[in-house]
Amino acid sequence: MQANNLLTRRKLLKAGFAFAAASALPNFAHATFAKNMWQEPVRSLSFYNTHTGESLKTVYWEKGNYVLDALGEINHVLRDHRTGDVHAIDPNLLDILAKLHAKLDSRKPFEVISGYRSPRTNEMLHEHSSGVASKSQHILGKAIDIRLTDRPLTSLRDEALAMGQGGVGYYAASDFVHVDTGKVRSW
Repeated sequence: MQANNLLTRRKLLKAGFAFAAASALPNFAHATFAKNMWQEPVRSLSFYNTHTGESLKTVYWEKGNYVLDALGEINHVLRDHRTGDVHAIDPNLLDILAKLHAKLDSRKPFEVISGYRSPRTNEMLHEHSSGVASKSQHILGKAIDIRLTDRPLTSLRDEALAMGQGGVGYYAASDFVHVDTGKVRSW
């Protein structure tokens, strides 16, 4: 009986130390710590790029790590289709998409309207549209414009907003939702 009590005390002490250590972290680290608590054994995503016609279904996270080859494939499919420039996509964006896909219980790939945008492409688009930010998160590989063919666009928007994990833009006339890893905001 006494051994069980010691085990329980050890567990409590460890939990107390972990809590104390987490409490000492700056506020931004708390958000990162909480965000990383989502530990699925495997995370996968599927995309269909509406401009290139390319499709990709891949496991991008397994055994507690991001799969580098899969990240490279995702970077390629989400490249700037106008210039061919490839840029690293923020893994946090991929995690948001995986959660969003699961919450919506979708069976279809994300249709990608825009992933990474080179600064040159973004500048050109900004000059022709007031809806394109001059300092877009797309330039950083931290944004994507998407839709799901088996879910209403409003459901995609509402679920992304409910997650509260970045920017969400709703473009009903253009039939897509913008999701990014920037500060929480909506338009």
